[in-house]
Amino acid sequence: MSLNHIRPWRNIYRRKSRQIMVGNVPVGGDAPITVQTMTNTLTTDVKGTIAQVQAAADAGADIVRISVPDEASSKALKQIVPEVSVPIVADIHFHYKRGIEAAEAGAACLRINPGNIGDEKRVKEVIKAARDHNCSIRIGVNAGSLEKHLLDKYGEPCPDAMVESGLDHIKILQDNDFHEFKISCKASDVFMAAAAYQQLAEATDAPIHLGITEAGGLVSGTIKSAIGLGNLLWMGIGDTIRVSLSADPVEEVKVGYEILKSLGLRHRGVNIISCPSCARQGFDVIKTVEALEQRLEHIKTPMSLSIIGCVVNGPGEALMTDVGFTGGGAGSGMVYLAGKQSHKQDNASMIEHIVEQVEKKAAEIEAETAQAAE
Repeated sequence: MSLNHIRPWRNIYRRKSRQIMVGNVPVGGDAPITVQTMTNTLTTDVKGTIAQVQAAADAGADIVRISVPDEASSKALKQIVPEVSVPIVADIHFHYKRGIEAAEAGAACLRINPGNIGDEKRVKEVIKAARDHNCSIRIGVNAGSLEKHLLDKYGEPCPDAMVESGLDHIKILQDNDFHEFKISCKASDVFMAAAAYQQLAEATDAPIHLGITEAGGLVSGTIKSAIGLGNLLWMGIGDTIRVSLSADPVEEVKVGYEILKSLGLRHRGVNIISCPSCARQGFDVIKTVEALEQRLEHIKTPMSLSIIGCVVNGPGEALMTDVGFTGGGAGSGMVYLAGKQSHKQDNASMIEHIVEQVEKKAAEIEAETAQAAE
């Protein structure tokens, strides 16, 4: 729950859900909202897939999904799982036996698609494998692959059809006394996905995996995801998220964290507050921010940095950030530390200086956190 007693208009009251485990990562309940991504390498390229999983983990991914389309991929998964630092979700479509093999290979969770996994008998076999190997399950409903009888009933993909599909499969799991599951109902249509998720949130207490599927490229997909996921998260719906982009999985992780950071639901790394720049800027804001984003990627400590081109809003923004820099005149600007004016700094060496100040502040925050824990 994100609560702010001083600024109550920032409060987000999360929907109450059951908590399950995906490997060693809790999902649902009062656990932090987790960020997921999915590899796009061939799973049989073991070395390449491991490298991509680790890159995503380094960027902050809590969970990574890997597609298991054939038996060779199941065998590769068995080699991949022991070499990575985050739980792996096996993405299963059409072939229920791949789900059984993935559980045996060490997957922490099995994603099954109600629209193509097969009849109840096959689902029961997947449930048995999940139970035997301590896997959770995600029921992954997708508007693009709904069951034929639901398409016949509703005429087209729609929120009611998606939710009915999900609830039908929840019943199968519950009838088999299996409760370690989460659920998603994704669509590429933001309106359809949002409506389906709102219905689903009222119909079950299962943890909800949020996503706008097939959202598009880096820019368009980010915008669609921010609108769809952002509104649902603001309503308190969602326990884990995946931003689906036609881009590097690391970019999905970055966008996911930025969405959560903007709502105060997760905090990781440096939150840079910067102006769009104009003729009043005392330095090149855009190039400076681009350089700082790259130079500060290694900082995992939650903290804030303001980079403002002039004194119109610069001092006011700096009052609310850990480190700030405001453009001035004569080739220099003002550095702010903990919201207070500290010293002037010339523009020529400002990037190096700001990096040093951020690293110093991050170390102080970490030391204070460690001391408080003791």
